[in-house]
Amino acid sequence: MTKAHKATNQAQFLLRRKLAVEGLTEIQLEEFIKELNHHPCVDFAEGKPGGKLIVTFDGTHWSTDDLIELVEARGGAVKSGWWQRRALAWYRFGDDNVRANAKHEPFCCSKIPPMKK
Repeated sequence: MTKAHKATNQAQFLLRRKLAVEGLTEIQLEEFIKELNHHPCVDFAEGKPGGKLIVTFDGTHWSTDDLIELVEARGGAVKSGWWQRRALAWYRFGDDNVRANAKHEPFCCSKIPPMKK
């Protein structure tokens, strides 16, 4: 069964992020996930055993850094292993790319490309 996306989110700009979170109890993590599911930019959030947080959000209005700020505001932290730092760097690159693509205005291929000002 597939989950329907929220009507406010644009499906082509949805980003899925997997974070390993520490410092939150299971109850705090469940309440945080409920809070995330009510956030207007978050399409879907879920937790996995071992402190895994999986969030799908609209990349045009929200970013991985915004998600990390919310985790830290709740008293948690993202695990600081080598692999997690590598994944965060890739996530940030993807966030920037999605925001740039959302702002891009396409032009017709038979016209001259717009000139930079």
